[in-house]
Amino acid sequence: MTKRLERLLLAGLLAGASAASHADVSITRGATTIPDGEAQASEDLTIANERLAFSLAVESAPPWGVPRGTLVDLAAVKEGEIDLDRIAFADFIPNNWSSWPNDGKEVEIVEDSPERAVVRIRRNWGEAWVTTSYTLEAGSDRIRLKTELENAGEAPLEAIRSGYTLWPDTGFLFGVPGLGDAKETVAVEALTDRMVAYDRDWVFALHAPYFDRVNYEGQDMYLEYDLAPGESRTFDGWLQVVPEGDLSPVVAFEAERHGDAVGQIAGSLRNDSGEAPQDGLVMVEQDGHPYAWTLAEDGSFAMSLPAGEYRAYATAQGHANSEPVALTVTEGGEQTLDFAGLKGPGTLSLDVRDAETGAPRDARLAILEGQQPPVEFLGKQTFFTELTPAGTAELNLAPGDYRMSVNAGAGFTAEQQELEVSLASGESVQKTLEIERLAEPNNDSWYGADLHHHANILEGTTPPETVVRAQLATDLDLTFISDHDSTANHERFQALSGQRGVPFIPSMEVSASWGHMNPFPIDIAGELQVDPGTDSVQEILAEARRLNAEVIPLNHPFNDYGYLRNLANDSVPGGFATGFDLLELNAEVDNVPTLQTAHNLWDEGSRVYFTAGTDTHDAWNDLTGRIRMMAKVPGELTPRAFARSLKDGHGYATQGPLLHPRNGLFGDELRLPEGEDFTWQVDVVAVDGLKEARLIGPGGEVLETVALDGREARLSLTLDETVEGWVALEVDDQDDETAWSNPLWVEREQPAPYTAAAKG
Repeated sequence: MTKRLERLLLAGLLAGASAASHADVSITRGATTIPDGEAQASEDLTIANERLAFSLAVESAPPWGVPRGTLVDLAAVKEGEIDLDRIAFADFIPNNWSSWPNDGKEVEIVEDSPERAVVRIRRNWGEAWVTTSYTLEAGSDRIRLKTELENAGEAPLEAIRSGYTLWPDTGFLFGVPGLGDAKETVAVEALTDRMVAYDRDWVFALHAPYFDRVNYEGQDMYLEYDLAPGESRTFDGWLQVVPEGDLSPVVAFEAERHGDAVGQIAGSLRNDSGEAPQDGLVMVEQDGHPYAWTLAEDGSFAMSLPAGEYRAYATAQGHANSEPVALTVTEGGEQTLDFAGLKGPGTLSLDVRDAETGAPRDARLAILEGQQPPVEFLGKQTFFTELTPAGTAELNLAPGDYRMSVNAGAGFTAEQQELEVSLASGESVQKTLEIERLAEPNNDSWYGADLHHHANILEGTTPPETVVRAQLATDLDLTFISDHDSTANHERFQALSGQRGVPFIPSMEVSASWGHMNPFPIDIAGELQVDPGTDSVQEILAEARRLNAEVIPLNHPFNDYGYLRNLANDSVPGGFATGFDLLELNAEVDNVPTLQTAHNLWDEGSRVYFTAGTDTHDAWNDLTGRIRMMAKVPGELTPRAFARSLKDGHGYATQGPLLHPRNGLFGDELRLPEGEDFTWQVDVVAVDGLKEARLIGPGGEVLETVALDGREARLSLTLDETVEGWVALEVDDQDDETAWSNPLWVEREQPAPYTAAAKG
């Protein structure tokens, strides 16, 4: 019997035995004993057995302005010790991430015995009530969730999307099998009703049998429905905790829930030296989609699967995948699979340099074709050059043929390049890449930053050093971080940016449920002294100024947790407030309503300008800097000078095209005599080729359209005698990536009245 099978058998015997002496469930009030836990208040509750522990923030403030009473800490128990908290949040959401108006909460410990703990929390969502029960039994590896949503108001709740969520603050995501990597989609193609957060040494699974759609790659599992006044709906779910990165227990519980017939696969895994490879595992696919995996510790694996048709292959860190084998699993059947001869990694060393000067260039490298690790703790598919020495990278890859993209300011100051390379097992390959720089905005004092970016706080998963490398790789001139309600990473970012002599803009995303904002630059490591979950918009704006913010941008104003959307729904504490300086164009949302709002404000003469950011949380899987804000900063480039330039309107947002007005800077006033025409000259550059420019005027009207080609052009735009108020510019490149300028303010001066004295 292999060590792996022996361990699995022993675990099964222990799980089936009575464990009264060590399986007691406990409820503890006060600061949680879960390491790195956020529930730190005197009334918070921690519930634990010998397999898991979780905390409820009864008094502590949960993230993102969610009402108190939320599950904020979750950890495995390993050999009698509670492991680290791995989540930011796990809760029932009444309607996607819409505002959650709340002024009531009841917490009841229904049962507190060695065999079972049951805690019930009741909170209002406006005029509705959300009541959730958390049940943990002795010896169980899962928390039973049961929620009732009751419409106690007089109006129907229509097309709401309710359900459980699981947001890890570390590790990786394995969404619902069958749905791919779609951010938001209906569940028609779903093969299961669970999603998984994981790393090499833990797995948390959310089982949600009610769901019909997902959001955020499965972190939110929703049902869309209507609820008439007086009606209620009940939701059942489970949070399962596994103390290693193996999905076998998750699949087993799912089969148990569904009453599925099961069979077993087992076997061994060896590399081409006959040894058990590091982090070996067997991936199981169904209908062409990854379904689950099991670890092959010490080269042995075993897994139960519901009866059905599958394919399986073996892999390991840096190793080539084995050839897949077809499986037919039958009830009670046992199949032995032996995977041998897995080929080990090769090494690719890269040196990225400027084609003209030979200076090192920062770059982002991504696998387009070639083996990509199916489980993320086995490795990445995206890489960045080092901070020091700059422009270098060393990649350990599975042997095979690769085609990789090389992004060193691609789409902005250089073209994207591709690299093709073949690696054999044990081979080392050295490549030098030369990047031709096609645009130099810095020569005209234009500088760019991605003004909405996260690191590794809450649901962000990117360490600070990787964020800095990612921001430099896309040719940004300043680094920026805006973690949710936290400045914990500021000093680290400042130090990392200082290594390369790059200015760092400190910010935070103040995250109320009714609206987010990124004040910047703020005091390094300044602490937030308001509660985004309860305080008014006026109090939060005042806090941003206390932190010495030069500007206060309004993030994604029209999404579910955008200020302008929730203001229209009358769900913002404090209601309407002045004090916002910038409106965000965001890479993750539909920006049309924000553009229309900007035009309306400019029509009224309100000098509220653009900011832009990607809202990146995972720099490996999302492209940092794909939308950015460019600012004209004569003189020394500092964070505050950059912010003041944006506050004055001296900037534009872009997905690629670069703009340089020659006679009328964005945000400036142009005073013209009544009846006189003016030719506005603007240089435009797009490394991927220009397509079209549009002169926009009051009401968002297109005043002039210019067809373009080539990479560079000088626009000569006629502001005739009818133009007054403001004009702005939009420019598209051949990939339909757009730049949006702030307005040039146009004022008409009346001629001086004719008098005899004047004539004389």
